Amino acid sequence: MSRPPIEIETAPNPTATVILMHGLGADGNDFVPIAGELDLSAVGPVRFVFPNAPVMPVTINGGYQMPAWYDISAPDLTTGEDEAGLRSSQAAIEALIAREKARGIAASRIVVAGFSQGCAMALMTGLRHTERLAGIVGLSGYLPIAATTAAERHAANHETPVFLAHGRQDPVVPYASAVRSREALVALGYTVEWHEYAMAHSVCMEEIADLNRFLLRVFG
Repeated sequence: MSRPPIEIETAPNPTATVILMHGLGADGNDFVPIAGELDLSAVGPVRFVFPNAPVMPVTINGGYQMPAWYDISAPDLTTGEDEAGLRSSQAAIEALIAREKARGIAASRIVVAGFSQGCAMALMTGLRHTERLAGIVGLSGYLPIAATTAAERHAANHETPVFLAHGRQDPVVPYASAVRSREALVALGYTVEWHEYAMAHSVCMEEIADLNRFLLRVFG
């Protein structure tokens, strides 16, 4: 990653962790305000981890270097997917999960989450992780290298709750792409909590409230 992750703890000695990945061209600061909007006091102290994606040239943006979890070569996000970049970022996120475990947070108390490209990474990593996670959250994104999911997913997270949310007017990750991703997960037997909103490629307060309820439930 380009820089160490940003970390926020709601109180000392956290007992749960949310790892939240930003989207293309942003950085870990992008979703820091979310930590202030969520009220998870009922589940005890929570650590929020906001990783910074590596800086790389992005083909669809003329090769301009920017924070990205993987390269994008075409407006159709599933055409010519950067599998090497996806797997490299997956390994980096797995390292963050391992670090949380080493600090005393059980896998069952960790949620992996992300927005846009970060959503793709949360789904890719969470479904393949070898220990059951508390939850997987995908905001305004899609399921990457979907054709490999059935073969590569790990049984440990087959029952893990999945939260997917998307804007109906999203011009970046089309609404139809999100629907196809939801349908693919449901077809594989995952329990998907689906939310859609009258918004573009962004986050709204109604979505944050829905996410708050989901996190309270999965952290118990």
